[in-house]
Amino acid sequence: MAKKIGFIGCGNMGSSILSGILDAGLYDKSDVLVSCRSESSKDRITEEFGVSIVGNADVAKKCDVIFLAVKPNVFPEVIPEVSKAIPENKMPLIISIAAGMTISKIEEMFSSNSLFGRDIKLIRSMPNTPALVGEAMSALCVNANVTDEDKELALKIFESFGQAEFVDEKLMDAVIGVSGSSPAYIYMLIEAMADGAVLAGMPRSQAYKFAAQSVLGSAKMVLETNIHPGELKDAVCSPGGTTIEGVAALERQGFRDAIIAAEKACIDKSIEMSKQ
Repeated sequence: MAKKIGFIGCGNMGSSILSGILDAGLYDKSDVLVSCRSESSKDRITEEFGVSIVGNADVAKKCDVIFLAVKPNVFPEVIPEVSKAIPENKMPLIISIAAGMTISKIEEMFSSNSLFGRDIKLIRSMPNTPALVGEAMSALCVNANVTDEDKELALKIFESFGQAEFVDEKLMDAVIGVSGSSPAYIYMLIEAMADGAVLAGMPRSQAYKFAAQSVLGSAKMVLETNIHPGELKDAVCSPGGTTIEGVAALERQGFRDAIIAAEKACIDKSIEMSKQ
């Protein structure tokens, strides 16, 4: 395990990652350095995690793994500061969690540093918001300088707050559609399911619990049985029964088309952002 890990920025996603690695015992809080701008963020991180708050340059100088956990529009400001502070005899593993920031873009930003040029060790990642409850689905892709040891370390870090897999970078736009943005669709589905139950007389708080637990259980069935989702669906649909009536209604309303269209819209937006 790398000796020290640092975070440039520590908002909701950065905090979720930090919580995961501390809860899993991958790092001790004394081995974590965090840099964040606002005083309120500094106070929150100190109170919640008990880690050291330092400047960007200190994270760059002292850490073996550095998370770039700031918004993409802040990268042009942060990366030159980080790159110039990295010691000449040290090459930390850089992990970005920013949407739309490709490996080549980040390499180009680091290339202004004469010590490293484009020869940084870089992992581009896309976790999703269920990281907040330790159930993220994260995609990772690497540049040419990342070693097998680096990849093993990254997997340990990301699996401390969910599941993670390496993908080719060309699939990262698809990842954003299928997992990065999709929690929003699921929340809409749960809300709509609850509304239907409320319409039938169920109290709203109870309706949300029934709907959310049904989604959770169904997802576990897919993951743990390895049975095709269509086959699992068929098993619930008794001939002439209530479920097939519901499925038929969803098909008439274009349920599948709506989901595919939503993912395509996310993917198209991700591609557009990557070109900016």
